[in-house]
Amino acid sequence: MYSTKDNLQILFEDNHLVIVNKRVGDIVQGDKTGDKPLSEVVKEYIAEKYNKPGKVFLGVVHRLDRPTSGIVIFAKTSKALERLNKMLREKTIKKTYWAVVKNSPSKDSDTLIHYLKKNPKNNKSTAFPKETKDSKRAVLHYKIINKSDNYTLLEIDLETGRHHQIRSQLAKIGCPIKGDLKYGFNRSNKNGGIHLHARKIEFTHPVKKEIISFIAPVPQDIVWEVLTN
Repeated sequence: MYSTKDNLQILFEDNHLVIVNKRVGDIVQGDKTGDKPLSEVVKEYIAEKYNKPGKVFLGVVHRLDRPTSGIVIFAKTSKALERLNKMLREKTIKKTYWAVVKNSPSKDSDTLIHYLKKNPKNNKSTAFPKETKDSKRAVLHYKIINKSDNYTLLEIDLETGRHHQIRSQLAKIGCPIKGDLKYGFNRSNKNGGIHLHARKIEFTHPVKKEIISFIAPVPQDIVWEVLTN
């Protein structure tokens, strides 16, 4: 499954940026699967909308894991890309995620600090309580927003941006994300995705210099519906 320009959900667009609500299953950038990435779909959309005959510039500012959904920023100019990359490095882009987990955390809100070590062979990160060789410090803050009979909805603010950070840290405290077989959930979701959604993003516009923020609607799904209504 991949997006086409007809089912792109664009949250914002101007001369400098395109902000998209990524669907579960879409890849942001091309990879070894050879599947058509979201970046190419957005390029096609721009070429058609603005009748651009030549090559369309589109910078990928950040990525989201394939099984997750939510906000992705693309830059339409090299100047915007350069400035957004700088903001990412300086951690001034504020990202908020929603995750549906089984097993409620013991605290209603908390800060999780672990040391993550990535294994490239199985594309998985392991969270350790203390620093170990080649590990990177990972910090997130969560709070419980809602609960149903089977699941809990968490809001998560990332302080660091590590590989599979939210997935591995939540699994470490015994709260794997719904559908995330890789990190200990007991069964997959029908669409092959996981219930992790990049819900909100806030940052300073790279050219206009004003603070902007966007919220991405959650995927249409009964579990999201129950927990977010």
